[in-house]
Amino acid sequence: MLLYILKRLLYMVPTLFGMSLVSFLIIQLPPGDFLTSLTSAIADSGQSLDQASIDRLTALYGLDQPFYVQYWNWISNIIFRGDFGWSFDWGQPVSRLLWDRMGVTIFVSALSLVLIWALAIPIGIYSAVRRYSIGDYVFTFLGFVGLAVPTFILALGLMYVSFTWFGLNVGGLFSPEYEQAPWSLAKLLDLLQHLWIPVVVIAISSTAALIRVMRANLSDELSKPYVVTARAKGLSEFTLIMRYPVRLALNPFVSTIGWVLPSLISGVTITAIVLNLPMAGPLLLRALVSQDMYLAGAFILIMSVLTLIGMLLSDILLAVLDPRVRYQR
Repeated sequence: MLLYILKRLLYMVPTLFGMSLVSFLIIQLPPGDFLTSLTSAIADSGQSLDQASIDRLTALYGLDQPFYVQYWNWISNIIFRGDFGWSFDWGQPVSRLLWDRMGVTIFVSALSLVLIWALAIPIGIYSAVRRYSIGDYVFTFLGFVGLAVPTFILALGLMYVSFTWFGLNVGGLFSPEYEQAPWSLAKLLDLLQHLWIPVVVIAISSTAALIRVMRANLSDELSKPYVVTARAKGLSEFTLIMRYPVRLALNPFVSTIGWVLPSLISGVTITAIVLNLPMAGPLLLRALVSQDMYLAGAFILIMSVLTLIGMLLSDILLAVLDPRVRYQR
């Protein structure tokens, strides 16, 4: 098992290098750069930026250097000094912006991921065991609704219900009087009051999708001969289902971790804007629009790393659930 994990870690090194190179290339693809966007914005306001200032800023940020020089300066600073560069748009270090937003994002995403698994696994098992029952039809209908309704529409609906029926304004993570206040029991209760809507909204779509995955996988396992044989030997239904079919049905389910982690950050940008959440998505969108290359590159790199971490966790859990996996790769 240890050798299997070490091999996976070694595979991550060239993959991470390739992802960092592609991330930097992506933010360089649009024509122009941050100074182009800045010059256009100043021109739209009726002012202008003289050529001397443009040349000074170009030299200051190294925008006149070749691509490979800019890439090496960027990635070497990250690796050796933890310096993600300077945000042109915000006028402060990228690392400060990054960790301010990533802390909240990871916290909300982690709670959403726990809720996703806590709902998707038992409901998927129930739907597979009780196929074509009333409960299965109800959960199937709710699953299709969860997949079909955009998350920002659901967010607006929950905000309306909470404000109209309960008199609660749940935009953001804190009420205005608690945003800058020191931590206390009252501030914690205020956070919990605001937190449930983003967690539920973010979890709904992924939960609906994973319920369908779990139902399909387990339904396939329940129809196999070994289940009939185990049932004929007198095993109780609960023991039979949990010991064999559920364990095997979790394999494709666990493999989805690789895309769940980054999607919880990048896939809820509109929802975060609607709910006024200080998360990574809106900041990444603004960085891409303004061509704030170091800030955008840092976020894209972080999501690439999360993808790799998700795939590593998937591989480890798959090897634990099914020992055959570690010998096949």
